Amino acid sequence: MLLAIDVGNSNTSVGLFDKEKNLQFLAFLDTDSRKTADQISIDLMNLFALYHYRYTDVTGAILCSVVPPLNFMMEKALTRLLGKPPMVVGPGVRTGLNIRLSVQTQVGADIVADAVSALEKFQPPIITIDMGTATTVGIISEGRNYEGGMLLPGVNVSLEALSRRAAQLPAISLQHPKTLIGKNTEDCMRSGIVYGTAGMLDGIIDRIRAEFPGKNVTVVATGGNAPVIVRYCRNEIVYDKYLLMNGLWAIYQKNI
Repeated sequence: MLLAIDVGNSNTSVGLFDKEKNLQFLAFLDTDSRKTADQISIDLMNLFALYHYRYTDVTGAILCSVVPPLNFMMEKALTRLLGKPPMVVGPGVRTGLNIRLSVQTQVGADIVADAVSALEKFQPPIITIDMGTATTVGIISEGRNYEGGMLLPGVNVSLEALSRRAAQLPAISLQHPKTLIGKNTEDCMRSGIVYGTAGMLDGIIDRIRAEFPGKNVTVVATGGNAPVIVRYCRNEIVYDKYLLMNGLWAIYQKNI
């Protein structure tokens, strides 16, 4: 079995695959860079107990992280728990991507995993959208070229900034708006952030598509906020909850 871990800025995703690439469970933990290796090990052991699996059955692990201060402790915890170090997505790991950035090491490991997974399912050109703490947009062209992308404030980051900087605006959760035109403060905020983000993504997608005239550009989205936003976009967007996890599986297979 393969243990796949994605350390994000807000949450850490933990997935367990069997030999046939079936995802047995996908769980989420708070990302806390203050945790020790022992605390991380206990968290992982508790997850295995919760989902009724044995960590002793794990034959390999792959780690993807955008939180460098936590990497050492996470690697130490996995090594202690599994008896061998995890594969870490980064320089030296084969991905099959041609990264066409001026500084290749600056591309996030999660973005790489999203791109690898998208190429397993779709023909390029492809636009990937990962909606977490930040909203990341990646562009993959023919020849498995990762051309670059965009980084935008995440939906919850925008909501938090709005409520903190405006004294009369409350903190609200991200939910589907009741109507386009809100009738109270919370509805106005919710409608503004959802339709505003959807409209922003539509504009970005249209502009990227213009860079590939005559080509059929596929758009795939993932991340915790994507299910709420994607349904309000006018462009056709494929939502894939397991895009990143499947990318980690594919990367692991390329390197064993």
